[in-house]
Amino acid sequence: MARRSRVAVALSTLLVVSATGAGTVVWSHTHAGRDSKATAPLRVRTATVTRTDLADSRTLPGTLGFGRSHVLKGTGQGIVTQVPKPGARASREKSLYRIDDRPVPVFFGDTPFFRTLAKTGVRGNDVSVLADNLRALGYDTGSAVTAGGPGEGEEFTPALAAALKRWQHDTGQDATGTLAPGRAVVLPGPVRVDTVEAQPGDAADAALLTYTSTVKSVTVPVEATAVGTIKSGDKAEVTLPDGRTIRGTVTTLGRTVQGGTAQDAAQQTGPATIDVTVVPDRAADVRHLDAAAVQVRFDTTTRKGVLAVPVSALVALREGGYALQRPDGTLIAVTTGMFAGGLVEVSGKGLTDGSKVVTAS
Repeated sequence: MARRSRVAVALSTLLVVSATGAGTVVWSHTHAGRDSKATAPLRVRTATVTRTDLADSRTLPGTLGFGRSHVLKGTGQGIVTQVPKPGARASREKSLYRIDDRPVPVFFGDTPFFRTLAKTGVRGNDVSVLADNLRALGYDTGSAVTAGGPGEGEEFTPALAAALKRWQHDTGQDATGTLAPGRAVVLPGPVRVDTVEAQPGDAADAALLTYTSTVKSVTVPVEATAVGTIKSGDKAEVTLPDGRTIRGTVTTLGRTVQGGTAQDAAQQTGPATIDVTVVPDRAADVRHLDAAAVQVRFDTTTRKGVLAVPVSALVALREGGYALQRPDGTLIAVTTGMFAGGLVEVSGKGLTDGSKVVTAS
């Protein structure tokens, strides 16, 4: 009986507080002796319980571009005689620049040509890069010999030397069947020239240029303490300078923490951050932009198909917990879940999609 009295008191209080609203009419009578009269009808607002998806999101500033740039340093002897223009694209076998007026073609791989490949029987990852590229270009290199341990690379076989010689002949080079450092450049894949560092007349072993990915992406500095809520493969929304919103996917979470030192704190430069890379799902959406400041929204937590109401519909019970009030004045005890965008996830006995509840606003 005591609990029922407490709920009744809470309900009476709610009705008085809600009297300034507009919407459903709820009648309340009070008794204060023989001269009591019915009070004026109290008008309160209502909201509808809906089944929806809730997402806890955060919006952070980012920069659209081609990602971090890398320096390409030349190797071998000679003089730079021709350099590419910024924005040029490097592709397999095509010449990127010229040394001593000889074209330097591009191979793809992760190990540069650091020695002259001439003697059969040598083995290494540079030999594997040569073999992989010649095969990709359609040359028969014979059976790969990888008798060494894992990661030691292929062997420079007579068949591979013969394939190299045929490629050199077909591309107008001296068909020697050997490859010296500086006669071909190894890049991680198709890249875009960002800036040109060398000029004709510079030594071949100087810094020649910087390059970036050919794919446009958004770099977002995320506080190191919060980066755990974002995963590779997560979806994100990118708002462009013209107000358009496009979809993107998280592809990379950086491994280098930036800032956050005692000196940074003294200079008030902000907390430690890690760069998160988001790639637009459709390259056409950013075709006409090379660089821009954007806003990126990450949905860090999602609840699908839950019942939700405006937060203002919650009634805090004196004995603890929350309830929702029906327009007829009865209360429904509810358990709350996720809060997002002014809504709260609720569950409770008798609560269904489409139910009407009183709200303070």
